[in-house]
Amino acid sequence: MIDALGRHLVDRAFPATGAGYRNLEAWLRSYGTGAAVGVEGTRAHGAELARNLTRSGLEVVEFDRSDRKTRRLRGTSDPIDAYAAASAVASGRATGTPKRRDGIAEAIRALRVPLRSALEARTQAINQARQLLVAAPEAPQAPLRDRSWFALAHACARLRPTDLSDPIGATKAALRHLGRRILNLSHEVEAPNTALQELTARAAPELLALQRVGPDIAGQLLATTGDNPDRLRSDAAFAHLCGVAPIPASTGRKDRHRLNRGGDRAASRALHTIVLTRMSWDPRTRAYVERRTQQGLSKKEIMRCLERYVAREVYQTLTTPPNTAGPKPAMPA
Repeated sequence: MIDALGRHLVDRAFPATGAGYRNLEAWLRSYGTGAAVGVEGTRAHGAELARNLTRSGLEVVEFDRSDRKTRRLRGTSDPIDAYAAASAVASGRATGTPKRRDGIAEAIRALRVPLRSALEARTQAINQARQLLVAAPEAPQAPLRDRSWFALAHACARLRPTDLSDPIGATKAALRHLGRRILNLSHEVEAPNTALQELTARAAPELLALQRVGPDIAGQLLATTGDNPDRLRSDAAFAHLCGVAPIPASTGRKDRHRLNRGGDRAASRALHTIVLTRMSWDPRTRAYVERRTQQGLSKKEIMRCLERYVAREVYQTLTTPPNTAGPKPAMPA
């Protein structure tokens, strides 16, 4: 707790439980109506704390961890970090509104966790089966050659190995295990994938209506934005959140920009995927790429411009009330 001048008043620890959150709120109220509460880690350990404080009617401000130089000079402990968060809020250095985690966007984010892990594990198993076939003897390799991953998994699952001390038998046994793993992981993918498609269509049908935006990309963008997209002050803030805001990289007589390396990399990948597909299939985007190429821009610079345009388009869609047609953002110059 600090006062309006930033002077340290008092600090106290509370357990991260329901009773602890209630005691914390009562302790805060005993000092009057505070201006705001700074919380570090609102996307992880501080998520439930931020939810409880918001429900209590207190203003919660997201505090990023102090930089490494400051931590090295001042040290780190719970009271030191708490005072740093309070000072950042009081001075205006911390102004971010935390993502609300009590709606359909949070449900989408949670369901995407097992879906992505199952997809990654299935891809790994498919690659392992194909790599095993490359060096396998001709006998088990011949009937499995030139198959799709789905047909390969079914064929491997039907193998009947005999002598495991023989390389052919051991290879068949390994392929059988991998085939069954691929099929089991495919079943794990189906349930959350179906639920995510339904939730995404219910949460943001206008987002799915955008060109080359499917359920997977829309779900990632919703999970990144959260249930309160109004916390993002502008499309520039959304671009910074997604890591697609242009960063000045000029030196001397050379005036240029580069891509932002920060932000949510999963959201950046989603916008990158939209741009790639539009560059291949959208006539308007292809005409823009051709024009900018003639002006001397590289492919990376063109994609940076397009990703910024898509971020503006997505932000406008997410923040426009339903059944309200807003003006379409202009293609970047």
